[in-house]
Amino acid sequence: MKFARKPRPPSALQLAMDTGNPALIEAVEQSRKLLHRKALTAALASATPIPGLDMAVDAALLSRLIPQISTHFGLSDDQIARLSPAKRDKVQNTVNMLGGVLIGKLITKDVIMRAAKALGMRLTAQQASKYVPIAGQAVAAALGYATLRYLGEQHLRDCVRVAHEAGIVLPVSYARD
Repeated sequence: MKFARKPRPPSALQLAMDTGNPALIEAVEQSRKLLHRKALTAALASATPIPGLDMAVDAALLSRLIPQISTHFGLSDDQIARLSPAKRDKVQNTVNMLGGVLIGKLITKDVIMRAAKALGMRLTAQQASKYVPIAGQAVAAALGYATLRYLGEQHLRDCVRVAHEAGIVLPVSYARD
């Protein structure tokens, strides 16, 4: 008996391209560069055989990364607070409708840990693999990279959808991170 594979959701870049908005595409590209750099840092921390270091580094990276990505889309908590009340309501309604759980929120370690629990099995395998010399550390590094990329891509997709649906005018210049 064959099982049907779940279709992959479109990437953030595909979603942005579908909107035809060049500023949205640029925001995704800038955010992905940032995400890649942070994921490489997570991979290095994951390869270190010190138990728990990778989780602390991942939480620290995500607590900075999520707001930086949100800023590229005009969706940080400060940017949303500066919107007109009608526009702010539209953003909040769009977030609620689309389920962007990290948009416009103060990102704390607790919020990051709840998001990471969704990847519990992957994180458990990452911890266990550290105890296998060399090959295990390579697996742990790959899983660390993939975990951060996955969470970042999820947030990017949420930001693209919310920015597009709510009609957010994107910041003209992006902060270089």
